Amino acid sequence: MPIMISKNLAEADVDLAVIGGGLAGLSLSIQMARAGYRVTLYEKEKYPFHRVCGEYISMESWPFLKELGIPLDDMDLPRIEKLEVTGTDGRIIEHPLPLGGFGISRYKLDLMLSEIAAASGVKVCCNTKVTDVRYANEQHIVESNGKQTVATAAAGSFGKRSNLDIKWKRPFTQEKPTALNNFIGVKYHVKTTFPKDKISLHNFSDGYCGISAIEDNKCCLCYLTTAENLRRSRHSIPAMEKEILSVNPHLEEIFKNADFMLKEPVTISQISFERKSLLHDHMLLTGDAAGMITPLCGNGMSMALHGSKILAGLLTSFLKGQISRTEMEKLYEKEWGSRFSGRLRTGRMIQSMFGKPWVTNGFLSALKPFPGLLTQLVRQTHGKPF
Repeated sequence: MPIMISKNLAEADVDLAVIGGGLAGLSLSIQMARAGYRVTLYEKEKYPFHRVCGEYISMESWPFLKELGIPLDDMDLPRIEKLEVTGTDGRIIEHPLPLGGFGISRYKLDLMLSEIAAASGVKVCCNTKVTDVRYANEQHIVESNGKQTVATAAAGSFGKRSNLDIKWKRPFTQEKPTALNNFIGVKYHVKTTFPKDKISLHNFSDGYCGISAIEDNKCCLCYLTTAENLRRSRHSIPAMEKEILSVNPHLEEIFKNADFMLKEPVTISQISFERKSLLHDHMLLTGDAAGMITPLCGNGMSMALHGSKILAGLLTSFLKGQISRTEMEKLYEKEWGSRFSGRLRTGRMIQSMFGKPWVTNGFLSALKPFPGLLTQLVRQTHGKPF
């Protein structure tokens, strides 16, 4: 039976509770703490740790990360200015990236942001699993590790699929397996001769694999494929990489010759690119919890960071009493949609062109004579500096 909360608004324990300590959650926490608010951030893991992520960030995020305190100018990170896409048969399209990006591991970036958050006054609760968040008496009650915290506002940035998504039966968790919601992700860090200024997307049957440089002369190798591909490979990742991914000759060379630095790959299952709501019981959702762009568009991290900036501005207005909770929620849905819904639509369209060998190879052949079209597709999945 739920415990009844009798505290009023003046007695809230914190102004903002942030559930999930990825890019969106950490950057939101930093902004709100610097604005003078009491912020608690909950993260189920302990920093630093690896995440399944392509680890390429569009240059649109460079100014914002510097504002947060990441010394990007001094870090000698690889600058990525070229895109290479290969078909399942090895055919290649190469193209300059209109805005470009840079490479940095989540292992390093998340740790740096968590340290900045703590130094900014955020109460960072690691190894802490949030089991429920309820809205009552115009406040949020956060349950974690057998304790309750009352917050004036709450933000959910708990990633691609969490125990809360399942507990709340969010619609995307209830969908039957489709071409948008039944993926697995696998990530390695490798050392290889791959160029530092390029990101490559190598297609294979029912999936694609990205590789790009990160810090310390390493590369991030991350691929997305279907649960069915893993089943066909007898639920063996090495067998899948040998029998399915390595049909693409570029991937075959990587898996044969690269030095794999992690003892085991980092994996995640049941990834969904279905549309998601931005609110749940007055909790504001951001980052992957609000919606994922397909990894081949290479821009999920920038969207998470930008989304946090939008949300921080609205939360500040709400906590100052300048707008109501209802107004804040409506403005958030409107602003988020205007910034990102078109990018997500384009991502889903591009996603549909990859996976089946004949469709992928045909799509690449059709694009090759029209570099301007490829430029336009890239621009539609990227934003401007914020």
